[in-house]
Amino acid sequence: MSVGVYTLGLNHVSAPVSVRERISLSEDLIKPAVESLRSAFGGAVHEAAVLSTCNRTEIYCAADIEVVSQLPKWLADYNRLDQKTLLPHVYLHDQDQAVRHAFRVASGLDSMVLGEPQILGQMKGAVRAAEEAGSLGTLLHQLFQRTFSVAKEVRSTTSIGEQSVSLAAAAVRLSERVFGDLSQARVLFIGAGEMIELCATHFAARQPKKIAVANRTIERADVLANRFNASAMRLADLPAQLASFDVIVSCTASTLPILGLGMVERASRERRRLPMVMVDLAVPRDIEPEVGRLDDVYLYSVDDLGAVVQSGAQARQSAVLQAEAIIDSRVRSYMHWLQLRSTVPIIKGLQAGAQAMQGHELERAKRALAKGESPEMVMEQLAHALTQKYLHGTLAALHQSEEAERQQLLGWLPRLFPSRDGRR
Repeated sequence: MSVGVYTLGLNHVSAPVSVRERISLSEDLIKPAVESLRSAFGGAVHEAAVLSTCNRTEIYCAADIEVVSQLPKWLADYNRLDQKTLLPHVYLHDQDQAVRHAFRVASGLDSMVLGEPQILGQMKGAVRAAEEAGSLGTLLHQLFQRTFSVAKEVRSTTSIGEQSVSLAAAAVRLSERVFGDLSQARVLFIGAGEMIELCATHFAARQPKKIAVANRTIERADVLANRFNASAMRLADLPAQLASFDVIVSCTASTLPILGLGMVERASRERRRLPMVMVDLAVPRDIEPEVGRLDDVYLYSVDDLGAVVQSGAQARQSAVLQAEAIIDSRVRSYMHWLQLRSTVPIIKGLQAGAQAMQGHELERAKRALAKGESPEMVMEQLAHALTQKYLHGTLAALHQSEEAERQQLLGWLPRLFPSRDGRR
């Protein structure tokens, strides 16, 4: 069976957030997913790693070609989704296209925010999870090592990451469209992860009137709040406190919405219909999408922010061309390595046959020496026997071949058997 490298998944380009959130996997669900994938195909999926972020869920695998067409169906079944809902949004890349995709993702070329560095850390996390699950073998290990090397080269030799507009900056921009100056705004952050910390940094630079952090565990909320001279609260306090905030930014790992339509509607009435900006960066979403129907609530999803980000992407297109050239070169290098690996069994077979031949003739020579035969004669016989066996296969192929094949073989002979001075 032929084993190849493949990438299966969907991202912010191929699927809306309403689909992405239904197959998004939290960190603790990655290992079970990998185990289920490999088990489902009875060992035909030899290696696998899963990358799941707010913008993409992707499977990188080394698998037998016979099962590749079944991978999208497995993805739908595993997530208990109707295939008609999921499959139109799924892409499946094979071989060099799968390698190119991995390189582009790690380099920030496939991100909602062109050149953003966060995806590289997320991909490294996916590799660590695959190692812990025991699902990372030679092909993917080599792929990811080269992926990280390419990403480093792209970021160090091009300007792909310069002047990038982050999702956090986009959240600030959208809030300013509603409120103008944010110095009088009260801002609430829900969650305490990396994305919330980044958003808090951007909003704090605008010196809002008040900043608060809400989290499931008050201890983590306190740590982040202390950095920004903010207050901390538990998620349980949200119903009573929500109306006092003008801007709410949420990004948690919750599998269910934290802010429902009823809670936000009550807060809106308490605010006497003053506008409220709500930014939902979570996948699955933290805020029920129905909230966006309220007249005085401006609800933005991660996809909405992506549209703002892309508006400034054209200025970096020259850097993209440079990055793509680097990636093309490195893809060819990996595919060459992959092709060489396919010859390993043949090389091992040749070496084993040569060693067996050597051992047989050496034993014959030892027996001759033990009988008292002349060492010089024994050495000559050994050299002659090895030479004849060394050439036997090639000479037999020449004698048995037709004219066209014989000419082809004759063209290869100088490369297979170079002269003693090294000339072909």
